[in-house]
Amino acid sequence: MCGIFGVYNNNNASKLTYLGLHALQHRGQEAVGIAVSNRYEINMKKAEGLVMQSLDEKSLNELKGDIAIGHVRYSTSGKSNPQNVQPFLSHFYKGSFAVAHNGNIVNADLIREELEKEGAIFYTTSDTEVFIHLIAKAKNTTDFGINLHPNDREFLPLLFSAMKKVKGAYSLLILRENQLIAVRDPFGFRPLVLGKNKQGSIFLASESCALDIVEAEYLRDLKAGEVLVIDGDGLRSYYPLGFVDKAYKCIFEYVYFSRPDSIIFQDYVYSIRKEMGRQLAREMPIDADVVVPVLDSGMLSAKGYSEESGIPLEIGLIRNHYIGRSFIQPIQEIRDLSVKLKLNPVRQVVEGKRIILIDDSLVRGTTAKKIVRMLRRAGAKEIHFLISSPPVVSPCVYGIDTPTKEELIASSKSVNEIKEYIGVDTLYYLSLEGMIKSAMNNKNKGFCTACFTGDYPVL
Repeated sequence: MCGIFGVYNNNNASKLTYLGLHALQHRGQEAVGIAVSNRYEINMKKAEGLVMQSLDEKSLNELKGDIAIGHVRYSTSGKSNPQNVQPFLSHFYKGSFAVAHNGNIVNADLIREELEKEGAIFYTTSDTEVFIHLIAKAKNTTDFGINLHPNDREFLPLLFSAMKKVKGAYSLLILRENQLIAVRDPFGFRPLVLGKNKQGSIFLASESCALDIVEAEYLRDLKAGEVLVIDGDGLRSYYPLGFVDKAYKCIFEYVYFSRPDSIIFQDYVYSIRKEMGRQLAREMPIDADVVVPVLDSGMLSAKGYSEESGIPLEIGLIRNHYIGRSFIQPIQEIRDLSVKLKLNPVRQVVEGKRIILIDDSLVRGTTAKKIVRMLRRAGAKEIHFLISSPPVVSPCVYGIDTPTKEELIASSKSVNEIKEYIGVDTLYYLSLEGMIKSAMNNKNKGFCTACFTGDYPVL
């Protein structure tokens, strides 16, 4: 996924960005980077690893300035190596700018090939660098029918030109010497929220939980296709690609990725995830003794199921919180190891019991199989495995780590075959209609469900 964070007008910009990225650590554990402007030049620190392990106080003190952007990474486009750690910093004839990107550009390879034929030299394998080259080589044209603020006439046409060429998912933060620019793609695939603290500092983040940690108030989501410029003359928005009738917000953000204490896409992750569990109970009532969540991401769906069904919720699996999220580890061997280290059954809760085991999603099936085996060894009498989302049948091309169809168990096996493979008494997935119904309200319409349907809105 990746997480991005930005701050404007705060002398502790680097340290606040550090805190914001720590709050977004669940979105990427491979690497971290922070770029800071002191209004004259942009400086940067980047490293592989977790935020608190990779950046120390000395590094943050060296990043002087009051505007900053930061990035936590896990690789979806581009290999997992030091060259791909963001933000990326570029120097060209119009000055310097740094870019942090969450998403996936689906036509990046085609654009890259065209640029290389024209003589461009790439230093990374990340799709984000395509954006940088497009900005750097664009002609300064104002042929967008937009009345630009004087501060924006030099750089924004270059950005608009790049936006016109790329397709896919992107939430961007762009740092210039005197400006912070936020961009959301015209389909709104990835979240990006705006906040402000009492001192007047402006913040941008992938999720609102990062605003909470720096004591900033959530103001709103950036709109699909919005380019928000922040500088000494205030905040102003442009829509260079116009408005798209239907946004395609990633519903998997609600299912799994986002923290439950966040607001994204104008709604609370907590309430939607819980409603998915309630809907699961309506669709698949089961006579059982206890509801057991797969921690942590299955907790709220399990709570919703328990409340709707009246079956008590018990913590039948204990999680070791010193282990990272197994789903987003880039190498399968590490995923397998981390499952064994991550969860342990509570025999007192599960022994001799009919269990409703609830998780948010079932992607590869390897984790679920190991969990079921642990619960059987702990004495579970029956295991009814319910998933609060539909089967994942297609890879995501917009920034989720499901690169091949072969990795997705539901793409090649029926529900009954998956049930036998995992070793459970019952396997049930929330219906597509039930998931969408749980996530929708009057403000929140239009979701990308490509991973569940194979229907890609942008290719």
